[in-house]
This record gives sequence, structure tokens and C-alpha cells, in this order.
Amino acid sequence: MGSVFLEGMLLQASLIFALGPQNIFILESGLRKRHHITVSFVCFLCDLTLIMMGVAGAATLFNQFPEVKVIVGVAGVGFLILYGFEKIRFSERNFVFSADNALKFTLKTAILSAVTFSIVNPHAYLDGIVLIGGYSSKFPALESRLALGLGAAFFSLLWFLGLSIGASVLMPFFQNAKRMRFIMGSAGVVLILLSVRLGADVYNWINELYPESMTAFHLKWK
Repeated sequence: MGSVFLEGMLLQASLIFALGPQNIFILESGLRKRHHITVSFVCFLCDLTLIMMGVAGAATLFNQFPEVKVIVGVAGVGFLILYGFEKIRFSERNFVFSADNALKFTLKTAILSAVTFSIVNPHAYLDGIVLIGGYSSKFPALESRLALGLGAAFFSLLWFLGLSIGASVLMPFFQNAKRMRFIMGSAGVVLILLSVRLGADVYNWINELYPESMTAFHLKWK
């Protein structure tokens, strides 16, 4: 179970290493030291909710309807590959952050903004429900899927706290385009490797569903 938890952390690490609106908002909160710990925990709870919806709901549905699992698995492989190459092709022109744009928030505004940046974001649903939820469907046992989801959510917590608490120290690091290209490139390679692993599982699912067709396909190409 521990290895599945770590696999979830690795999967989330490869997805979260990008300065999208949510991460930039957390960085800004950390720079201003305005409710930055609260912001981190709110973003974590939003991620945890979406991830648990994915691994407990979507994954259970996939196991009950294996054909749907294959379709989503194929889509997941495609998304992982596209995400991976997008990160590998990261350009400094895609990276914009200005501390001058940071805003001061009341506690209420900070919480509402954290929820907005976490939920009103298509990539949040793509990562938490489609990618992580779809990836977890490779594990038949609900306990394993939950362990994967908890691992992914735990890495989110570590990442958000790291961004908010260390924002003032990390700012020069994140403003360095070469370092960001290295981080993005590394995350992209991990995503590509995960797509290969998930692709092998999808192949096995297809083989289990349509053994005769797969046998005929193998004979045809021998």
C-alpha cells in the first residue's frame, strides 16, 4: 500500500509542477504573507475533494463498466502524452509572474479566491478526476485507489505549503527561465513514462475484454 501512496505522490508531482493560476495565487499570498497558510489548506482541500471524487467515483464506475474504463484509459494515455510534451516544450515566454500584481486579501476574500482558483479551473477537473481518477482504475481494490488518491493529495499539501511558506525565498528560483525549463522538462518525462505504463495496462484491459479479437490481431501481424 505504501508503494501505491508513493506512486500517487509521483503522479501528482508530475502534474502540479506548473505555475498555473492556482500556484501563482498561492505564491502571491505567500509573498504578501496574507493568510497564506489558510490559502494553502483551502487549495489542498479542494484538490483532495476532486481527487477523491476521481478515485472513488470515476474509478469504481470504470471497474463496473470495463468498456468505459478502456475508453477513459486511452484518453488518459493521450492526455498524459500531450501534457508531457507540453511541459517538455516549455518556453520562457509561457512563464509570467510579477510580484507587483500581488493583491492583499481579507481572510474571507482569500478563502473565496482560493476556492475559485482551485475549482473554477478546467485543469483541476482534468488532473483530479480524469487523469488521477482514470489512472487509479488500474487498481481493482478500492483501498489501493484511495491510497493513490491520498498520496496525490498529500503531495498537493506539501507543494502548496512549500510555495506559500517559501515564496520569498523561492521567487528568484521561479523567475529563472532555465531552471523552470529543467523542472518542466523533468515533469514531462515523468508524464511520458507514466503514459507508457498506463498504456500497457490499457492493452491488457483490451486483451481481457476481447481475447479472440486480440489473438486474431496478433496472428495477422505475425
